[in-house]
Amino acid sequence: MDVVKIRIEKCKENANLPEYKCYGDAGADVCAAINVPVELAPGERRIIPTGLKCEIPFGYEIQVRPRSGLSAKNGITVLNAPGTVDSKYKDEIGVILINTSKETFIVNPGDRIAQFVVTPITYAEFSFVDEIDKSDNRGGGFGHTGVNNG
Repeated sequence: MDVVKIRIEKCKENANLPEYKCYGDAGADVCAAINVPVELAPGERRIIPTGLKCEIPFGYEIQVRPRSGLSAKNGITVLNAPGTVDSKYKDEIGVILINTSKETFIVNPGDRIAQFVVTPITYAEFSFVDEIDKSDNRGGGFGHTGVNNG
Protein backbone atom coordinates (compact mmCIF):
# COMPACT_ATOMS: atom_id res chain seq x y z
CA MET A 1 0.00 0.00 0.00
CA ASP A 2 1.34 3.43 -0.97
CA VAL A 3 1.74 6.03 1.76
CA VAL A 4 1.41 9.74 0.93
CA LYS A 5 2.77 12.16 3.51
CA ILE A 6 0.41 15.00 4.37
CA ARG A 7 1.87 17.75 6.53
CA ILE A 8 -0.75 19.36 8.76
CA GLU A 9 -0.75 22.66 10.59
CA LYS A 10 -2.96 22.75 13.66
CA CYS A 11 -4.71 26.14 13.43
CA LYS A 12 -7.05 25.56 16.38
CA GLU A 13 -5.93 24.28 19.78
CA ASN A 14 -8.65 21.60 19.91
CA ALA A 15 -7.92 20.17 16.42
CA ASN A 16 -7.24 16.46 16.06
CA LEU A 17 -5.20 14.65 13.44
CA PRO A 18 -7.29 12.66 10.95
CA GLU A 19 -7.24 9.03 12.06
CA TYR A 20 -7.72 5.71 10.31
CA LYS A 21 -9.66 3.43 12.66
CA CYS A 22 -8.48 0.20 11.00
CA TYR A 23 -5.46 -0.62 8.85
CA GLY A 24 -6.58 -0.62 5.23
CA ASP A 25 -9.45 1.86 5.66
CA ALA A 26 -9.77 4.27 2.74
CA GLY A 27 -11.00 7.15 4.87
CA ALA A 28 -9.46 8.80 7.92
CA ASP A 29 -11.98 10.26 10.37
CA VAL A 30 -11.82 14.01 10.84
CA CYS A 31 -13.23 15.82 13.87
CA ALA A 32 -15.05 19.06 14.60
CA ALA A 33 -12.71 21.71 16.01
CA ILE A 34 -15.37 23.75 17.79
CA ASN A 35 -15.48 25.11 21.34
CA VAL A 36 -19.21 24.81 21.94
CA PRO A 37 -21.88 22.47 20.55
CA VAL A 38 -23.40 23.49 17.22
CA GLU A 39 -27.07 22.82 16.48
CA LEU A 40 -28.11 21.74 13.00
CA ALA A 41 -31.84 22.17 12.54
CA PRO A 42 -33.67 19.97 10.01
CA GLY A 43 -32.63 21.06 6.51
CA GLU A 44 -29.90 23.37 7.87
CA ARG A 45 -26.33 23.37 6.56
CA ARG A 46 -23.26 24.73 8.33
CA ILE A 47 -19.53 24.78 7.72
CA ILE A 48 -17.91 23.00 10.65
CA PRO A 49 -14.21 23.84 11.13
CA THR A 50 -11.62 21.08 11.42
CA GLY A 51 -8.79 23.25 12.76
CA LEU A 52 -6.52 21.75 10.08
CA LYS A 53 -4.47 23.27 7.28
CA CYS A 54 -2.97 20.62 5.02
CA GLU A 55 0.03 20.59 2.72
CA ILE A 56 -1.16 18.20 0.04
CA PRO A 57 1.49 17.01 -2.44
CA PHE A 58 1.02 18.13 -6.06
CA GLY A 59 -0.87 15.45 -7.98
CA TYR A 60 -3.13 14.55 -5.04
CA GLU A 61 -6.34 15.81 -3.49
CA ILE A 62 -8.18 15.19 -0.25
CA GLN A 63 -11.77 14.18 -0.76
CA VAL A 64 -14.08 15.08 2.13
CA ARG A 65 -16.72 12.37 2.40
CA PRO A 66 -19.61 11.62 4.74
CA ARG A 67 -19.32 9.08 7.54
CA SER A 68 -21.76 6.29 6.74
CA GLY A 69 -22.87 5.79 10.36
CA LEU A 70 -23.62 9.48 10.84
CA SER A 71 -25.62 9.51 7.61
CA ALA A 72 -27.54 6.29 8.26
CA LYS A 73 -28.30 6.86 11.94
CA ASN A 74 -28.79 10.64 12.00
CA GLY A 75 -29.31 11.89 8.44
CA ILE A 76 -26.16 14.03 8.64
CA THR A 77 -24.09 14.15 5.48
CA VAL A 78 -21.50 16.24 3.66
CA LEU A 79 -23.43 18.53 1.33
CA ASN A 80 -20.92 18.64 -1.54
CA ALA A 81 -19.81 15.02 -1.20
CA PRO A 82 -17.19 14.39 -2.07
CA GLY A 83 -15.76 17.79 -1.35
CA THR A 84 -12.38 18.39 -2.96
CA VAL A 85 -9.39 19.99 -1.27
CA ASP A 86 -6.80 20.78 -3.94
CA SER A 87 -3.06 20.81 -3.33
CA LYS A 88 -3.00 24.61 -3.74
CA TYR A 89 -5.53 25.18 -0.93
CA LYS A 90 -3.70 26.25 2.23
CA ASP A 91 -6.46 27.62 4.48
CA GLU A 92 -8.36 25.80 7.22
CA ILE A 93 -10.49 22.96 5.92
CA GLY A 94 -14.17 23.19 6.79
CA VAL A 95 -16.77 20.47 6.34
CA ILE A 96 -20.17 21.47 4.93
CA LEU A 97 -22.63 19.39 6.94
CA ILE A 98 -26.36 19.24 6.22
CA ASN A 99 -29.09 17.76 8.38
CA THR A 100 -31.46 15.77 6.17
CA SER A 101 -33.43 14.41 9.12
CA LYS A 102 -36.56 15.81 10.75
CA GLU A 103 -34.85 16.38 14.10
CA THR A 104 -32.24 18.85 15.32
CA PHE A 105 -28.75 17.35 15.50
CA ILE A 106 -25.99 18.51 17.84
CA VAL A 107 -22.38 18.54 16.68
CA ASN A 108 -20.18 18.42 19.78
CA PRO A 109 -16.54 19.49 20.06
CA GLY A 110 -14.32 16.63 18.89
CA ASP A 111 -17.13 14.69 17.15
CA ARG A 112 -16.07 12.71 14.10
CA ILE A 113 -17.91 14.55 11.32
CA ALA A 114 -16.44 13.32 8.02
CA GLN A 115 -13.66 11.31 6.40
CA PHE A 116 -10.61 12.43 4.46
CA VAL A 117 -9.68 10.22 1.50
CA VAL A 118 -6.35 11.03 -0.16
CA THR A 119 -6.48 10.29 -3.89
CA PRO A 120 -4.25 10.87 -6.91
CA ILE A 121 -5.64 13.16 -9.59
CA THR A 122 -5.66 12.53 -13.31
CA TYR A 123 -5.90 15.27 -15.90
CA ALA A 124 -8.06 14.78 -18.97
CA GLU A 125 -7.60 16.43 -22.32
CA PHE A 126 -11.01 17.67 -23.44
CA SER A 127 -11.78 18.36 -27.09
CA PHE A 128 -14.83 18.91 -29.26
CA VAL A 129 -15.50 16.41 -32.06
CA ASP A 130 -18.22 16.28 -34.69
CA GLU A 131 -19.57 12.98 -33.37
CA ILE A 132 -18.71 10.46 -30.63
CA ASP A 133 -18.53 6.70 -31.08
CA LYS A 134 -21.98 5.26 -30.39
CA SER A 135 -21.10 1.57 -30.82
CA ASP A 136 -21.89 0.71 -27.17
CA ASN A 137 -24.85 3.05 -26.69
CA ARG A 138 -27.87 1.16 -25.38
CA GLY A 139 -30.02 4.25 -24.98
CA GLY A 140 -32.54 4.63 -22.19
CA GLY A 141 -31.06 7.58 -20.28
CA PHE A 142 -30.25 7.74 -16.57
CA GLY A 143 -30.60 4.51 -14.58
CA HIS A 144 -31.44 2.38 -17.60
CA THR A 145 -29.08 -0.52 -16.87
CA GLY A 146 -30.61 -3.18 -14.66
CA VAL A 147 -33.16 -0.89 -13.06
CA ASN A 148 -36.87 -1.60 -13.06
CA ASN A 149 -38.45 1.84 -13.20
CA GLY A 150 -42.02 0.52 -13.35
